Amino acid sequence: MFAIHDENGYSMPVDGIEMKTLVYGENTLLARFKMAQGALLPSHCHPHEQTGYLVSGRINLFIGDECRNAGPGDSWCIASGVEHRAEILEDSVAIEVFSPVREDYLP
Repeated sequence: MFAIHDENGYSMPVDGIEMKTLVYGENTLLARFKMAQGALLPSHCHPHEQTGYLVSGRINLFIGDECRNAGPGDSWCIASGVEHRAEILEDSVAIEVFSPVREDYLP
């Protein structure tokens, strides 16, 4: 699968957080998140391993009992079933990979 960059096609799963699936395969899914300053990603967990990279902005990311202030170039990996949440401190963009594929994120 190959995808050309396009600013259309985002959904808003949470107020202030837009999400778009970029590409996916048999075992992984790549998504882009645009997050507005002040948005809150509520605490949640899922059976997918989640690996992320912050392209721009600044967020407080809570993974289990840990909190990190993440900035551009920072990355993370959230194990399957681990509770996590985020506070968006500045307008931010993150790229994340989910494995296995998140069926709810398929176009």
